[in-house]
Amino acid sequence: MPIVLLFLAISFELARYLSASGNERGAVVTLLKAQAQGDVPAMLGHLDGCAQDPACVAQVRRNAATLNAKGQPKILLLESGSAYTLTSSTGLTRVVWADLQDKGQTYVQCVTVRKHWSLVDGATVSLRRIGPRIGNEASC
Repeated sequence: MPIVLLFLAISFELARYLSASGNERGAVVTLLKAQAQGDVPAMLGHLDGCAQDPACVAQVRRNAATLNAKGQPKILLLESGSAYTLTSSTGLTRVVWADLQDKGQTYVQCVTVRKHWSLVDGATVSLRRIGPRIGNEASC
């Protein structure tokens, strides 16, 4: 019986650990939706600490004005710079996305992501900053 309980506990923690990438993807999609709608207040609400940083606010405003999309953003590729951390980690995530209504138009941006994982709390993800559009082959 103790081995079964140990297996269940390890399986539970492993599932919580692996959910961090899904949490990151979901948070980025939510941010991109706000950006596509040109919704600066919503973008600021999804970026921890950005509203207190004038440079971050200015970047968000520029993105909302120039990267608004006609339809629904769809992530084509997400390359996480903080994937699968066993502690806390901050890194740049490169996201390639497209507007489903505007065929052929792709966007590449970098998002600063903070991940924290613990046995008690599981995985938490917070977005800190979003950069301007970069070249399709550019790195963060």
